[in-house]
Amino acid sequence: MFKLCLVLILLIAIDASPVQSGSLSCSGNISASDVDRVHFALNLEFTEAEFFLKGATGKGLDAFNATLAKGGPPPVGAKKANLDPITKRIIEEFGYQEIGHLRAITDMTGGIPRPLINLTRENFAVFMDRAVGRRSNPRFDPYANSLNYLLASYYIPYVGLTGYVGAIPYLVYFNIKRLVAGLLGVESGQDAVIRTLLYERQNETVEEYGGVTVAELTNEISNLRNELGMCGIKDEGLCVPLWLGAENRTTSNILSANPYSLSYDRTAQEILRVMYGTGDEHRPGGFWPCGANGRIARMFLDEGCYGDCVCSHDN
Repeated sequence: MFKLCLVLILLIAIDASPVQSGSLSCSGNISASDVDRVHFALNLEFTEAEFFLKGATGKGLDAFNATLAKGGPPPVGAKKANLDPITKRIIEEFGYQEIGHLRAITDMTGGIPRPLINLTRENFAVFMDRAVGRRSNPRFDPYANSLNYLLASYYIPYVGLTGYVGAIPYLVYFNIKRLVAGLLGVESGQDAVIRTLLYERQNETVEEYGGVTVAELTNEISNLRNELGMCGIKDEGLCVPLWLGAENRTTSNILSANPYSLSYDRTAQEILRVMYGTGDEHRPGGFWPCGANGRIARMFLDEGCYGDCVCSHDN
């Protein structure tokens, strides 16, 4: 708990520092249209759709609606998870909801190609190991059981939730605002369900990390996302110090929220730093090894291709 408090205090200090010209940006006020902003969100919607659908059914997005990918490459590493019946039913529903989200955005804006998405066991293990500060043993596998899958799910949907909260103040047109409000409602619900399921198991230990409990691991994951985002506290685990709890009256934290119990926001830059795992919106990696797609994501990339990636300047 002391470690969590110390990290959060340091992050507050970072957030309070003035942003110098040409330095790290924490502002969502970038040159982008409403369509650009919802296109950016498609990167996370694609990621959630593939992870949930494959985890619950063993089949990815293309098996249900191949046109939504707009010719983008299939994800790598995703597979059916060993889920208990209740978790499987919940995750399957989430997967179908994500198809709906993709359809809604694509029908209104035309969509963008699906980015290359890394959902391998190894990629999740890298993020989890980095959060805990040591290598998992045995190697963390998100597909091994329901608990691991929920912990892996903890990393992704919440990032999309904060992205929608961050985008809304900059939207202009009513139909886009209505779309994003509807998307935010369901994304928030998904995150709440995942956090509640984990909260019920908060005191269980995670085998791959010895004595680390579920609650402690969520704290560490949230710390990592805060560190990568580099713009202060935007993330909290399932249990927090009293001074971070709702109205400073509880240490339970089923919903992550600010001192007014309002949802945290993230900019596109912060989301790229978190999902790339590099802490730098200009350096792809992590879940999007070839970079995210759409004009916003691509304007942060100095070059069109990275490593063996085949990229386009047109998306």
